[in-house]
Amino acid sequence: MTDANLPILMEPRQLADIAEREDLLIVDLSDASIYARHHIPGAVRLEYGKLLASRPPVMGLLPDEEDLAATLATIGLSPETHVVAYDNETNNKACRFLWTLDVAGHRHFSLLNGGLKAWLAAGLPVDDKPRLVTPSRYPVRYSDEHCADKAYILEHLEDPEVIIVDTRSAAEYAGNDKRAFRAGHIPGAVNVEWTQAIDRQNDMKFKPAGELREIYESAGVTPDKEIIVHCQTHQRSSHTYMVLKSLGYPRLKGYPGSWSEWGNDPETPIETG
Repeated sequence: MTDANLPILMEPRQLADIAEREDLLIVDLSDASIYARHHIPGAVRLEYGKLLASRPPVMGLLPDEEDLAATLATIGLSPETHVVAYDNETNNKACRFLWTLDVAGHRHFSLLNGGLKAWLAAGLPVDDKPRLVTPSRYPVRYSDEHCADKAYILEHLEDPEVIIVDTRSAAEYAGNDKRAFRAGHIPGAVNVEWTQAIDRQNDMKFKPAGELREIYESAGVTPDKEIIVHCQTHQRSSHTYMVLKSLGYPRLKGYPGSWSEWGNDPETPIETG
């Protein structure tokens, strides 16, 4: 759920029209050098690495609740704030941030469709001055509603009501591109590479909703199922998470450890090909 008047997927001109709302916080997850050069007026920058924790070889994990609470406090976030997030690349970092908010129980958020690229392409104003932020207090309590771990996936491998979506490349999925101790995929997972959702001819925005539904439903990824998305470290799959959320899929989970955990555990079952 989000503000009933604000869409989960927000267009640049929609944001421009409401950018000065007091209950709105625009969060930029771009590189520091890009933010210093140009960003959406009023946007506060958030360092992407602060959203992650690692226990090598497992990467892409959620930080401790206390650490995330401290990070969110530095950008002035409150539970009532509506967040609009973007970055300067393909919005993967922004999507990972919004998934993290979902896991933390923050429901008021939107993704800027196409990110900074689309904002600039629309000819909208930019600023080079950092936003001064009054730190807040933000309580963080993680829920498993939108987060799956290895044990949960093992428990549901043969559950017909659960679809695991591997958003990595076809080569990674087949086991030809090895990025962990073992290569391949989780048994029964379907492969829909995250880039299939991107409209490269339209400022890296999401493809039209009808086209997206056809892509996912043709792979068996249907709204009546529980969907678990993963990649290597749940950055690429966070993009897919937000695509499916924008399409109204009601039961979504992300797997933060992803293949960096599954592929490096000698005990987990895998398939290749």
